[in-house]
Amino acid sequence: MMEILSNKLTIGALAAAAGVNVETIRFYQRKGLLPEPERPYGSIRRYGQTEVFRVRFIKAAQRIGFTLDEIAQLLQLEDGTQCSKARNIAEHKLADVRLRLLALQRMETALADLVERCAAGRGKLACPLISSLQQAT
Repeated sequence: MMEILSNKLTIGALAAAAGVNVETIRFYQRKGLLPEPERPYGSIRRYGQTEVFRVRFIKAAQRIGFTLDEIAQLLQLEDGTQCSKARNIAEHKLADVRLRLLALQRMETALADLVERCAAGRGKLACPLISSLQQAT
C-alpha cells in the first residue's frame, strides 16, 4: 500500500490511492463533494490523506446505492456526531430500495410469464411477448 503523506499527493497519486481515475476526482470537485486545494504559485495542487479518505467514503456510499446528492448530505455529517440525521438519510434510502425491489419483483413476474407463454406458443401464432408489448404502447 502506498504511504500517504500529508498534502504530498498529485491528483494522479490521489486517484491511484483512492482507487479511482483522475476524471472521477475532477467530477467530485465540480459537484462540490471534494474541495479543490489552492494551487501554490508556480506549482501544482497537492492532496493528502483526508482527500483519499473522502473519495473512498464517496465510493463506498455509491456502492450501497446513495446518490451524489445524498452523499453530499452525509458528508456534511462526517464528524459522526449527528448519527440520527445520518440514520434518517439511510432510512429514506432503505425505503426507496425496498420500493425498487418490489417493482423489480413485479417486472420479474411479468417477464417470467411472458417467457413461459413464448415457450408454449407453437406454429403461426403471434409471439406473446411481442404482442403484449405492442398492446402496451
